[in-house]
Amino acid sequence: MRSFEHLADLAPLVGQEIAVSDWITVDQHRIDLFADATGDHQWIHLDAERAARGPFGTTIAHGFLTLSLLPEMAAAAMEVRDTRMGVNYGLNKVRFPAPVPSGSRLRGHFKLLAFEPLDGGAQLTMEVTMEREGSDKPVCVAESLARRYT
Repeated sequence: MRSFEHLADLAPLVGQEIAVSDWITVDQHRIDLFADATGDHQWIHLDAERAARGPFGTTIAHGFLTLSLLPEMAAAAMEVRDTRMGVNYGLNKVRFPAPVPSGSRLRGHFKLLAFEPLDGGAQLTMEVTMEREGSDKPVCVAESLARRYT
């Protein structure tokens, strides 16, 4: 985990990769729980026998499950000690260039695209590139906006 003492310490880092998360395993149990939470029970996510004959040879995680790992990755990747609160402000772009087969390990690379001061904090625009262990192609690339308050 990378630590920053002050939120303002991020401002000169615009354009740089500032943190990398720990690995997160996306197993079938997590995929099943996500399906139940969202009501998305498509066979490619849940039916191992049918998915074995499908285009990926196994079940795969939902794209939105992959995206939903962003907060866990961010929390594991970096901390800003003088912030008392952070909120998800939204997303500008999201792409899922490659599937996430059940059992995959993922981690996120965080590149700071913009630092915009706010009253009592800052808005951070991050490009998050999620890699899958053993793959050359990212599984998710998202431009995330977060607001942090001191």
